[in-house]
Amino acid sequence: MSSLFGPGEVSGDQVALKATHKNHFNFQGPAKGEETPSQEFSAALKDALGETNNLQQDVSDLTRAYLTDPESVDAHDVTIAISKANMALDITKAVVDGAVKAYNNIINIR
Repeated sequence: MSSLFGPGEVSGDQVALKATHKNHFNFQGPAKGEETPSQEFSAALKDALGETNNLQQDVSDLTRAYLTDPESVDAHDVTIAISKANMALDITKAVVDGAVKAYNNIINIR
């Protein structure tokens, strides 16, 4: 993921502002190849979901290997992989629940 501010955007305690919406004054659109914040968030979310899925697949593979050939896999490795996968799944679930709650709050604003 890119850094929040580039080296030319900050001088001292001042940050250059960017026009990011078509209604902003002097809006010229995003530079070619530059991602918008929503695209950056979407990419980060997809990466995190992919990593959670990879951890779940690793647990499945290690468990299968442990059950078929117990000498090839250490029980501690299986336990550690299960813990990592459970933690990643809990964090993912918390993020999804928070996003759904925020969406519902936005929808219910009167």
